[in-house]
Amino acid sequence: MRAAVLDRPGEPLRIEDLALDPPRAGEVRVRITASGICHSDLHVRDGEWPRDTPIVLGHEGAGLIEAVGPGVDPARIGERVALSWYFPCLRCRECQAGRQWLCRDSGSLRHRQADGSTRLHRADGRDVLANLAIGTFAEATVTPSEAAIAMPAGTPDDVAALIGCCVSTGVGAVLKTAAVPAGASVAVIGLGGVGLSCVMGASLAGASRIVAIDRVVAKLDVARTVGATDVLLGTDDRSATIQALHDLTDGGPDFVFEAIGRVATVELAIESLPLGGTAVLVGITPFAARASFAVYPFVDGSRRILGSNYGFADPPVDFPRYAALHLDGRLPIDRLIDRRIALDDIERAFDHLRSGEGLRQVVVPA
Repeated sequence: MRAAVLDRPGEPLRIEDLALDPPRAGEVRVRITASGICHSDLHVRDGEWPRDTPIVLGHEGAGLIEAVGPGVDPARIGERVALSWYFPCLRCRECQAGRQWLCRDSGSLRHRQADGSTRLHRADGRDVLANLAIGTFAEATVTPSEAAIAMPAGTPDDVAALIGCCVSTGVGAVLKTAAVPAGASVAVIGLGGVGLSCVMGASLAGASRIVAIDRVVAKLDVARTVGATDVLLGTDDRSATIQALHDLTDGGPDFVFEAIGRVATVELAIESLPLGGTAVLVGITPFAARASFAVYPFVDGSRRILGSNYGFADPPVDFPRYAALHLDGRLPIDRLIDRRIALDDIERAFDHLRSGEGLRQVVVPA
């Protein structure tokens, strides 16, 4: 099968024919039907997030279960699934506490299956890793069965793919990490797939004011269609942005969601908080990045910072719930997609992502 392989950080991905082993115990083979391109993929491709190589990138995927390994119900063959990029071990302290998104022993962290091996190989027999144990920039993948979450009938494949990462990350940050109450005011900085998902989550939560902030006018227009009550065009003048945001939200929003992963916007989110306000950091920076803030007003004003990994996702529960909300017309996930591309176009898609102009691009392998 064909897949997009990263040999060395900073170099273009190569489309290769790889051998894919059959699923072993507790695993399933999934034919990939859609894979979103996330900024996390770009971080890895450009060397900002270290990864062992060679590795098939992609972690936001959906598809059809074609085969199952020993111990997996054969009735799962034919299921349409969304793939979770963080399968839990279910044994560690965090899993036992019900915080599977913080699992300390997930094979996803090693980009290997639960037994520590990989199912991907080059023609000469050399192993190839799968990003976060799913590697969705491919025509097919073998994953732990726990990472393949059945979707409700009628869920479009591209919608299911986005539920696997950006939707769960953004919507979950609002509904689960921050638990935004009805009537609260919200600001979202950065309107990629995750940021727009935060906007949709704030709308679901019943926020009274939802201010969407970005430097691209087209993204502001989309934000209005998925729940934003107000928009702000970002500039280099941080003070002016904060003042405009405060004017729209009676002195500052109760919650500010940072969905880009840049030091400047992390600091903007914190500086924008009113008394008692909460900054929720959803975007992930390059590994070495550090942000700063003035401590005295932060403590004196009883402000808070929350880190939100994967929107505190419990995939077997949350993925079908978000899909059902989409099918019910309450979560317009399809509006996040602006381009559908082939595997061979991934490098051009990365260029598009670097420009900051687009929304979510989806790879359709076949």
